[in-house]
Amino acid sequence: MDAITIREATGGTTSEVRDERAKLLRLHESLTALGVDAELREQMPALLVHRPDVGLPLWVFVGYGGAYYSWQSAEKRHPVRDVAGAALALTDYITGRTF
Repeated sequence: MDAITIREATGGTTSEVRDERAKLLRLHESLTALGVDAELREQMPALLVHRPDVGLPLWVFVGYGGAYYSWQSAEKRHPVRDVAGAALALTDYITGRTF
């Protein structure tokens, strides 16, 4: 079975998906503490981060074998072991303080 079929067959509750969701939940909590509007998506392990101004929201995933939060087509990333730093990096990115 391929990965998509396994996720569908288990209702998306493979240990890998649960681990990704837990990491995204920690990031969501850190972003919320900074006043950033973000939504944890149930349909897929992803975090939808809304920009404070006009613009498309940003999708954040756990990638690179579970080691990094990644966004902007995986061009940007931050280690999952530093959740607070990832939240600050994302906040800077969506507010235009870094590119």
